[in-house]
Amino acid sequence: MNLYLPIAEISVNILVIMGMGVAVGFLSGMFGVGGGFLITPLLIFYNIPPAVAVATGANQVIAASFSGALAHYKRGTIDLKLGTMLLIGGAVGSVGGVALFTLLRRLGQLDLVVSLLYVVFLGGVGGLMLVESLQAMWRRGDGSGEVKRSGKHNWVHGLPFKMRFQRSKLYVSIIPVIGLGVMIGVLAAIMGVGGGFIMVPAMIYLLRVPTNVVIGTSLFQIIFTAAVTTVLQAATNNTIDVVLAFLLMLGGVVGAQFGAEAGRKLRGDQLRALLALLVLAVGLRLGFELVVTPEEPFSISLPSGETG
Repeated sequence: MNLYLPIAEISVNILVIMGMGVAVGFLSGMFGVGGGFLITPLLIFYNIPPAVAVATGANQVIAASFSGALAHYKRGTIDLKLGTMLLIGGAVGSVGGVALFTLLRRLGQLDLVVSLLYVVFLGGVGGLMLVESLQAMWRRGDGSGEVKRSGKHNWVHGLPFKMRFQRSKLYVSIIPVIGLGVMIGVLAAIMGVGGGFIMVPAMIYLLRVPTNVVIGTSLFQIIFTAAVTTVLQAATNNTIDVVLAFLLMLGGVVGAQFGAEAGRKLRGDQLRALLALLVLAVGLRLGFELVVTPEEPFSISLPSGETG
């Protein structure tokens, strides 16, 4: 069952694309990530042009995140106040990120920068999360138990302009909260991600948000950040393939519901370990693509908007 994508200018198998959406949606509901860090590389591996993969990936993230967030909202595991502060920063970051995306595309360096950012961020975040989660599981197996993060304090808690977030049981400065949102917004625009693979560990280790609240709150923030990014990408770069996005969204909505249910059956350290392994696997795959010699080292392409 093949279908031609008008913007990507390529024929794809409908079942394969929807299967990607289901898989990413499942991970979204399970780990609290939008899934953009996975869907964008998968689309690139499937020969979708990187510019289209990034912009359309951000669009797909909305559906998967909304479905997963809805499941968490019903269980009361979303801190709406904290999520709102994060998305304020995310909206600001998205504007700057889209401008940077447009500049990189005009310079012809977008593909390289996107791949390098994925390798650096996925490798770094995945490695740190894996080490910490394995240490937590080792402590649990050793009888000492998992350390509760919410009771710890670091330099972030000494900053001014503090705000109380009752659902997360936090009293923390809004400076790092909004700053984290800005960074996620920039990454959403450039990498086509919701930023959950950075948002989740940052909320856990930096802000000390309880793990059971992190996932739902992350998904809530991702919905709006990805929405702003999608609108800006469509208006500025015309790189969103609606047909491709629709197929991904269909699968993503279904997968997210099953993922949210599966996530309830795992402990926090187990969830972090699985997410870390997934993040590392995607980063290693992209890193391999950067160093391996391509089958066709030379290619000819026309500037956007021109035809042969």
